Amino acid sequence: MLLRAFAKINWSLDITGVRPDGYHLMDMVMQPVSLCDEIELTPAPDLSLFTDGNPPSRADETNLAWRAADLLRKTCGIREGVRIALHKSIPMGAGLGGGSADAAGVLFGLNRLWCLNLTREKLEELGLSLGADVPFCLHGGLVRTRGIGELLEDHPCGINYWLLIFQPCRALSTREIFEAYHASESVSRPDTENVLSALAAVDSERLSRSVGNVLESVSAARCPEIPEAVSALKNAGAFAARMTGSGSAVFGVFRSRALAEKARDLLSRQYRSIHLCHTQSDSIRVMEEDLP
Repeated sequence: MLLRAFAKINWSLDITGVRPDGYHLMDMVMQPVSLCDEIELTPAPDLSLFTDGNPPSRADETNLAWRAADLLRKTCGIREGVRIALHKSIPMGAGLGGGSADAAGVLFGLNRLWCLNLTREKLEELGLSLGADVPFCLHGGLVRTRGIGELLEDHPCGINYWLLIFQPCRALSTREIFEAYHASESVSRPDTENVLSALAAVDSERLSRSVGNVLESVSAARCPEIPEAVSALKNAGAFAARMTGSGSAVFGVFRSRALAEKARDLLSRQYRSIHLCHTQSDSIRVMEEDLP
C-alpha cells in the first residue's frame, strides 16, 4: 500500500490552560495542506522502518511511524509484521505535523492492510497516545481542535487557498517553546471565532486580521528569522502570513496560484526549500493498494 500523509497548518493556535497532569489545553484551527510524506507499507515477517528523502529522519523505535505500527500490533494482538518505507518531504521541527502525519498514515494504512476494521474514532483514540496532532491528522478537513487534541469539531471552508511554506531558521523543540511560553510575560492571542467565520465566508480581509498564534512571539524571541520571514511573505504579496504550530515554519496565503508563484520566485533569492502548496480536505490519501 502506498499512501500520502499530508502536513497541516495552524490558522490559529491558543493555549487555554494546563491540566493537573501537565498536558496543555489547546484551542486550534487546523487544516491539511498538499505538502506530504509518502509511506509504503509492505507485508513482512517483522516490523522494520526505512527512511529517505529530505529532511532525513531516524529509522528506529523513536520514529512515530514505527511507534504507530508497534502500538497497533500490540493493541490488536497482531503477529505479522510490516516493512515501512517513509519518504520524507515535510520539514521536521517545523510545526507542520510531519511526524504526526506519518503516524496517522501508518495507523490508517495498517488498519486496512491487516483487515482490522477499527473505526476512525478508535484510531484517533490510539493516535492521541502518540501525539496531540495525530487525531487531527487522521480526521482531516478544517477542524477546531480543543482539549489535548481529542476534541475535534468540523467547520466549513469556502475555498482552498494557495500557500508558500518554508522554514527560515533552525528546527525548534516543541517542549522548549512551551516551557518558554510559561515564562513569557505577555502574548498575543488569536481571534479564533473570526478565523472560522472568515474561512467559511471566504473573507480574506477578516482572515488576515484574525489569524494568530500564541506561540509565535515566544518562538520569534529564539529565532528572529521567523518575524523577518513573515514580513517578507507579506511584502511579496501574501494577504496573511503566520508561523504554524510551535515553529519554525511560516506560511503565506495568496489569492491565486499565479501570485504565489510570483512570490516564490522572488523569495527564492533569499530562502531555500520554499514549498508551493494549497489547503485541502484530505489528511491521508491511498495512492495504490497493491504494489507490484
